Amino acid sequence: MISEPDEPRRDLFLRDGLEAADVVRAHHEALRVLRDDIESAHVDAYSDAAWPREAVPAYEHALAMARNGVAEGVRSERDDPGMGIDVDVRDDTQFDVLLTLAPFTIHAEAWRRGRQVFGAGDTGTALWVSVTARQEAVLVSRLDAPGASSTAFTPRPRRRRGPLSRFRGTGPWG
Repeated sequence: MISEPDEPRRDLFLRDGLEAADVVRAHHEALRVLRDDIESAHVDAYSDAAWPREAVPAYEHALAMARNGVAEGVRSERDDPGMGIDVDVRDDTQFDVLLTLAPFTIHAEAWRRGRQVFGAGDTGTALWVSVTARQEAVLVSRLDAPGASSTAFTPRPRRRRGPLSRFRGTGPWG
């Protein structure tokens, strides 16, 4: 479902208080809905918690992708091996790496025509997407499946407290 370049988009943010399974599902379905629109994506192979057992093969594959980037000359040997790993979402294996790691990573992002359309971070606690009306409808319908929360997203960013709250309003996180 490729959107038109000038089609209006709406920002949606992960709602607080979701069950862990709903958080993972929200990340997965958002990426699936946006996949055809994504031109570039990156993921960090770092988490603030232990990787879930089912994510370990994707984590190892992400590190191999980074090593391959160095071998192919598209990534510097001086780059942190786990940061900013390029993901080709047209490749099913690489897309699965992004899909698997996004709910648990410290940072993942996806872009279309120079505009960020997906941002995940803080080890699953932060998720932001920019979707068209059609994409939003598909996303909500996918999350409306039995056992899922169709209210996983809200149009308002959550309130941040603490030392970084002064930066509120300076990025997609509000």
